[in-house]
Amino acid sequence: MRTDTGRPGTGRPGTGPGTGPGALPAREHLPAGAEGTPVLDVVIPVYNEERDLEPCVRRLHSHLTRTFPYGFRITVADNASTDRTPQVAAALEAAFAEVRAYRLEEKGRGRTLRTVWAASDAPVLAYMDVDLSTGLNALLPLVAPLISGHSELAIGSRLARSSRVVRGPKRELISRAYNLILRGSLAARFSDAQCGFKAIRRDVAQRLLPMVEDTGWFFDTELLVLAERAGLRIHEVPVDWVDDPDSTVHIVRTAALDLKGVWRVGRALAVGALPLDRLARPFGDDPRDRQLSGVPGGLARQLVGYCVVGALSTLFYLLLYSLFRAGVGSQTANAAALLVSAIANTAANRRLTFGVRGRERAVRHQAQGLVVFGIGLALTSGSLAALDAATATPSHSTELAVLVAANLAATVLRFLLFRAWVFPDRREDPPTPAAPTAPAATTPTATDTTSPTSTTPTITTRTRR
Repeated sequence: MRTDTGRPGTGRPGTGPGTGPGALPAREHLPAGAEGTPVLDVVIPVYNEERDLEPCVRRLHSHLTRTFPYGFRITVADNASTDRTPQVAAALEAAFAEVRAYRLEEKGRGRTLRTVWAASDAPVLAYMDVDLSTGLNALLPLVAPLISGHSELAIGSRLARSSRVVRGPKRELISRAYNLILRGSLAARFSDAQCGFKAIRRDVAQRLLPMVEDTGWFFDTELLVLAERAGLRIHEVPVDWVDDPDSTVHIVRTAALDLKGVWRVGRALAVGALPLDRLARPFGDDPRDRQLSGVPGGLARQLVGYCVVGALSTLFYLLLYSLFRAGVGSQTANAAALLVSAIANTAANRRLTFGVRGRERAVRHQAQGLVVFGIGLALTSGSLAALDAATATPSHSTELAVLVAANLAATVLRFLLFRAWVFPDRREDPPTPAAPTAPAATTPTATDTTSPTSTTPTITTRTRR
């Protein structure tokens, strides 16, 4: 027999200055939902799975009943099946109070997850494949960081060192190659985009899902890339995973669609077309946003980015100088090489070092960059002039050595000018907290997690006797 008991919660959800319509909520331990609302909603997308659906749901339900300490729901998302899958799902819904059946008339795993997650009232949303290739013991470690507020998304990884995976060499090669492509083209840091075992907090999903375009198999990857670029924390869980030899996934067609998705997202990121500025970091949540006396915000990250861009720009400049020097004098070659490399340097620092996206103020930034270029030109040209005055016919290697030294001095000056003048930090100082006032009365809704007369929520747990 099962009874519900209440347990004090740990505070209200974030409603501070950083939680407007376009901002993400601050990370906090998951507040309790209304009594009867499950904490976890596990979605199982299915298409023509009349044979495997019932064993899957019964096994998952048994596991959650025995091991999961909060209320849960299992949602069978029928993805336009043409066999008896809808009837099986309906029978399972009738047999278990925690099972729901959902029918979509259009195919597409991404479309299914978007629709079901958007309609769910559970604060933690997850999905897993119907074949249960992933060991269920990883389910609680998957969702625990989301409940605690440590992370916003969680994924199972078959490529983690401690994962135990059984599958054929073909799928292993394709999976690793795909993740290498993501790392090389989209700078992704997560290790496994395709494992059908993921979870997300509902408040984060509400912001991210409208920005995800794909409705098929690339949906997972696009969601993870957007989350990572928005600065969200993605928790990875090593899994035990056994390949399903009867999988109906068409590998070649899916791979082709995934590569098209990589190209689309990569192009959108390159031109600043994705509105990631709508996903501002939560107010007071990220330690990088804290104002520390004597430490300019973001200085360490900017220095690293600037050094990388500077090293590449110097190599580019020296290559151009050597090419131009073959046909013109040293002063002309230096000016031309510095001009071309300065334009590229300003564009790279704008995007990579100082995080300025989109085309707004791009022309002005380039104009200011040219002024900085003029200062660098004066330093390097002056160095060459001094070398010519000291030696009538300096060797090419001597010229390069002088230019490297002059460029190092110009590099430091350029960084200071970029940071203080071209790309200044325009964030306003954090507002001074106002004196507390009595909260206005609110009308509870179906998704409210607190009542208007109480600020201490409770999490529904289950005890057995």
